[in-house]
Amino acid sequence: QVQLVESGGGLAQAGGSLRLSCAASDNTFKLYTMGWFRQAPGKERELVAAISWNGGRTAYADSVKGRFTISRDIAKITVYLQMNSLKPEDMAVYYCAARRTTVVDTSTRYDYWGQGTQVTVSS
Repeated sequence: QVQLVESGGGLAQAGGSLRLSCAASDNTFKLYTMGWFRQAPGKERELVAAISWNGGRTAYADSVKGRFTISRDIAKITVYLQMNSLKPEDMAVYYCAARRTTVVDTSTRYDYWGQGTQVTVSS
């Protein structure tokens, strides 16, 4: 069964940093666009960042540009989200997702999802 497993969430102070990881269970994911989403209580899930299969193309939500960086290690079939200068409004459950395409855009139509990891930011 195909799985995406997130790790690295936790508590950070405003202005601090966290790095999220997402490990895939299948080599097929090497060819997929990968994304990080987040959902805060009472809000819709939103795309935070996306990355192409080879890491050559990325896309970011305006709210995280310049603060968050998405990357991937093809050999390890792992995607990362480096989050710097965290703000209280970044607090949410963060989800890793995979999309059966090579396109990188702001679409939220992804095919596989992880269970999510909580990010808490204290002010």
